[in-house]
Amino acid sequence: MKKKYISFLLAAIFVCPAVSWAQKEDFNPIETGVTSLGIAPDARGAAMGDIGAATDPDANSQFWNPSKYAFAYSSAAVAVNYTPWLRKIVNDIFLASVSGYWKLGSNDNQALSASLRYFSLGEFNTSDDVYGGQSINPYEFSVDVGYSRKLSESYSMGIVLRYIYSDLGYNADGSNVSTGDTGASAFSADISGFLTKYPIIGRNECQWSFGWNVSNIGSKVNYANGSEPAFLPTNLRLGTTFTFPLADYHNLAISLDANKLLVPAKPRRKDYVSSDMSADEAAEAEARYEDAKQEWKDMSPITAIFKSFNDAPGGMKEELREITWSIGAEYNYNQQFFLRAGYYYENELKGGRKYFGVGAGFALNILRLDASYMMASQQTSPLDQTLRFTLTFDMEGLKDMFGGRR
Repeated sequence: MKKKYISFLLAAIFVCPAVSWAQKEDFNPIETGVTSLGIAPDARGAAMGDIGAATDPDANSQFWNPSKYAFAYSSAAVAVNYTPWLRKIVNDIFLASVSGYWKLGSNDNQALSASLRYFSLGEFNTSDDVYGGQSINPYEFSVDVGYSRKLSESYSMGIVLRYIYSDLGYNADGSNVSTGDTGASAFSADISGFLTKYPIIGRNECQWSFGWNVSNIGSKVNYANGSEPAFLPTNLRLGTTFTFPLADYHNLAISLDANKLLVPAKPRRKDYVSSDMSADEAAEAEARYEDAKQEWKDMSPITAIFKSFNDAPGGMKEELREITWSIGAEYNYNQQFFLRAGYYYENELKGGRKYFGVGAGFALNILRLDASYMMASQQTSPLDQTLRFTLTFDMEGLKDMFGGRR
């Protein structure tokens, strides 16, 4: 792909593509930096329509809800994930990640966790004389560590600290090309909670869980050497899962997740200036618009979190449009064979992403392999036909296997 420049807005379009937004006059998605932080890394959650706030804990819970690790069944596990991204457009954009946890102590009530994410936007070749025919590889990277602990027999909480780095190539004016001073870094934190109960319905013991996670609370990421600050994709995730037995060794889990970006919408000129205004009114409205845009740009991340609940020009109706919904199901046989399906919905005016997910998994001793396939509602969507693969290693099983050979 040949481009004369790469900006963080261009990267945002690559990461969160919409299909028909150009035809929508009221299209107004939330703008953030490092939007790759919102891409689901694992095949299990993606197969259920991007769900994971209250599902059973696994090695990839760091992304969905790290407090779940305190309830993990195994003492340790590591997962490796790979996703070719936007493969209908290009073939060299991908997300790769590693995530894992380790249970601490003999009481089985606390865990340490960590993850590493690398998002590559592929290779871009410049061809004009100004940039000297460079070949650049923009990317985004994050690394984090977390701690989770049971506060009671049924409730746990977790925290995560994260370092983020985003290097999206060179500046549009060609400056700082040789020095590499084009990257931007930030720090963030997550806080989460997980509640799980085992109600008896009829003669069956079921499981009901509720989870929440506020992720990427942190500093702004300053692109273009500080001249283009952007909010991190601070996100509130709420979810619930109900699991019930179908027969011996057969279980079915139904899950629902809701997400809202805790970032205020960027002011739009059309909400301040209209064509029926007089010249003086239009000038005053234009000044108010510029002031609102500067206020949005200068707003602190913490203030932005609270502002995000009451910032939409359309009031509560537009606030509700900012919520994305996921519903999914997972069938498992004896924790060895898994089938999954789900659906993800985002309002057309906030991005328009709508897709189905399907997937399967197979576990054998210390190893589990999961795969998922995404089918967008619109065939023209670049998200259509997205594949994900996850390989999970049960470290407790490895320990038992090698210990049994002695």
